[in-house]
Amino acid sequence: MKVAIYGQAHRTESLHYIVNLIGLLTLKKCEVSVVKSVYKLIKNELNQEYTTFSKAVSIEKDTDFMISVGGDGTMLRAAGIVQGSNIPVIGINTGRMGFLANVHKEEMNEALDLLKARKFRLDRRSLLEVSIQIEGKKKNLGFALNEITVSRKNLTSMITVHTYLNEEFLNTYWADGLIIASPTGSTGYSLSCNGPIIMPNAETLIITPIAPHNLSIRPLVIRDDSKIKLEISSRESEFLLSLDSKVESLPTETKVCIQKAHFQVCMIELEAHSFLKTLREKLLWGKDTRN
Repeated sequence: MKVAIYGQAHRTESLHYIVNLIGLLTLKKCEVSVVKSVYKLIKNELNQEYTTFSKAVSIEKDTDFMISVGGDGTMLRAAGIVQGSNIPVIGINTGRMGFLANVHKEEMNEALDLLKARKFRLDRRSLLEVSIQIEGKKKNLGFALNEITVSRKNLTSMITVHTYLNEEFLNTYWADGLIIASPTGSTGYSLSCNGPIIMPNAETLIITPIAPHNLSIRPLVIRDDSKIKLEISSRESEFLLSLDSKVESLPTETKVCIQKAHFQVCMIELEAHSFLKTLREKLLWGKDTRN
């Protein structure tokens, strides 16, 4: 079994678990490669040398799995590295919520045994593709697994987001911003703004306003083959556009175009870690916490 390990170098609390993970994989006779930025920090704690990678093109094509060690943000970055390569990703949670990285760090050894025994299923997740138009020139910005967000750049005035679906005008949102979320992202930023929870395999997208000025405005679920265009106006000359955790500052005359990506990311779901089980655990469904 050939495994690539991804983590974030600044998350020092995860480094100990990455070292342990490498040790367990080595004992199980697995081939291991480690993201270069993390490997530099831990190589003195390892008993042997390992290969490294930095981008998807440097990961060997016959890699069986990528294991992300950290929180959901780390998992999102790992998904960005493997995009289009069909390498399945699983997340070991050393963060807080863990909707995506849903394997507890204490269950690491058991999870590896399940991976080696192929006791899992692949859950294919859709991504969002973003392009912008400035002065008639089009530029592709990349992909997001969770959501695309446009938001105000300062802390005072709202922005105005004119929204079109398949070239037909939908609505003008006066708000702090607007979230376009995938089903995977329905448990992220959109959820904190009162957006609905969507099953990961649903063929839908969610449009969720952030603190809208008009109280009749509510989140909207649309088909995932819809093409969305956003035109922004504001008192400020720029607004913020985020793709998951990647943020760019853009001039207000920029038009933002969003659609479903042409490829998917494979997420690993172990037998004991279904999406519904994760919802129950993280949102405390069915538990009386009054006492």
